[in-house]
Amino acid sequence: MRERSGTARKGRGTRKASSSAAVKAPSAARPDAGSATARKRPATAEDTALKLWVVLARAQLAVARHAEADVARHGLTLAEFAILEVLYHRGPLHLGEVQRKTLVSSGGVTYLVDRLAGKGLVERGECPHDRRARYAALTPAGERLVARIFPEHAKEIARAVGGLSKEEQQRAITLLRKLGIAAAELPLSGGTP
Repeated sequence: MRERSGTARKGRGTRKASSSAAVKAPSAARPDAGSATARKRPATAEDTALKLWVVLARAQLAVARHAEADVARHGLTLAEFAILEVLYHRGPLHLGEVQRKTLVSSGGVTYLVDRLAGKGLVERGECPHDRRARYAALTPAGERLVARIFPEHAKEIARAVGGLSKEEQQRAITLLRKLGIAAAELPLSGGTP
């Protein structure tokens, strides 16, 4: 009997030890949790830059989810909508211009324009001045679709960024443009231009 009660006590003791280890695990998983030095240390330039990157990425993702859901109601991806929108507002464009204005890769633009052409929303044509160049233009059906859905889409984006006042949005535009230009001018790590 002693062996059984001794074993039982060890078993209970083991359970208690694992329970207390589980309770301590969350602070062990976060090295700065409970650390007085981590809370008192002033933020470095790198800490601030990393925080900005995370906040930017999360904000972009949150707003993009609204934009994606809105265009998905019309059977479009966000990249397809971007192409339709730029052609709607700029008129027929060379595929290279479409690529630069929508931030879609060169091969991606060709694929997306082909898909939109298959849906009857875009037509491709040859450039009369340069036989190597191709352009894209909205079809009448594409014009009608964008004219109908763009105003709703603009309202949805305004709703998604509505956490900032109009003045705050203007300041954010100025600051983010400045950040984007400065980052674009920096050489990439590894010497890649």
